[in-house]
Amino acid sequence: MLVIFGLLAYLMGSVSFAVISSWLFKLPDPRTYGSKNPGATNVLRSGKKSAAIVTLLGDAGKGWLAVALAEHYAPMWGGGQEVIAVVAVMVFLGHIFPVFLRFRGGKGVATAVGVLLGLNVWVGLMAIVTWLLTAAIWRISSLSALVAAMLAPIYIFSLSESREYCIAVLVMSLILIWRHQSNIMNLLEGKEQRIGERKLPE
Repeated sequence: MLVIFGLLAYLMGSVSFAVISSWLFKLPDPRTYGSKNPGATNVLRSGKKSAAIVTLLGDAGKGWLAVALAEHYAPMWGGGQEVIAVVAVMVFLGHIFPVFLRFRGGKGVATAVGVLLGLNVWVGLMAIVTWLLTAAIWRISSLSALVAAMLAPIYIFSLSESREYCIAVLVMSLILIWRHQSNIMNLLEGKEQRIGERKLPE
């Protein structure tokens, strides 16, 4: 049962809303410009805010939905919080390593936020506020994501009594920071792009 729930969550996470929204709005493939990352921030570089919003809501929504479905159905199959925690991590990994895109996906920020909202709405809201405040000050998406990722485990450990949820969030945060290695280097060198800067293929 744990394997089935985890596999379904992974497949759900593998659906790339960056690619879908770009196709719907007749935009270039997000993997061909900017950071080449199929995520909302890179889609925003196309100049089409509506496509970026669809991407953001879709990627966050699949994270929330996977957790919500697990919370509803896992108990019916005798599963507990360990199943929900596995689903949380697997939908996140599905976004980062999507089987439908040859395992080359996004960095997982929006999906992680959706997962946090599903696990504990207050933790999710605190992560969103952290991202927004950091973005408002420095206008750098990757920096905002890194700050939120570093603080999310503290938030969940403070507000949740579930050891499984705390471990899941810690694992996601570490993976998210690892996925931002190139961004960290760019930040240190002062080369990181700011939110909204356009960079389409030549």
